[in-house]
Amino acid sequence: MLNTLSLHHTAWGYVAAAWSTTGLWELTFPLSTPEAAKSSLLSLVSTEATGKAVNLLDQELKAYFIGKLTTFTTVVDWNGYTPFRTSILRYTAAIPYGEVRTYGEAAMAVGTPQAARAAGGALHNNRTPIIIPCHRVLGANGSLVGFGGGLDMKSALLKLEKQPV
Repeated sequence: MLNTLSLHHTAWGYVAAAWSTTGLWELTFPLSTPEAAKSSLLSLVSTEATGKAVNLLDQELKAYFIGKLTTFTTVVDWNGYTPFRTSILRYTAAIPYGEVRTYGEAAMAVGTPQAARAAGGALHNNRTPIIIPCHRVLGANGSLVGFGGGLDMKSALLKLEKQPV
């Protein structure tokens, strides 16, 4: 059950987060105004979140967007994903900062080598981008493909992480 919303001002813009009682449920990409960031999640929750988890996410996002954080420790709520999506997202969460993998590698890593497209679909439904770094997954030939935040955002995130794009 979702119950709170937090807003985080980073060097790249405003990021909104929806929280459940288990952890981070959903995260927006950076947007130019607080209203834009909040509006995309207001249909889920409207009560303001506070506490240690919110403060941790705030610190981590701020540090990440200035290139000072390589690993997030914010707790993600994995409820609501199918077992396949969970396995792809957990695999993606473990891709080290500054490294990339392909959709095919992700599918193979979770035991479904013929499911590269399905891996892409699972990543498309990633509710917590940045924290689960789906931007680190590329097409078979290393190309930038399919990203919910847009290919410009994917490219910018990879450049932040010192990946040539």
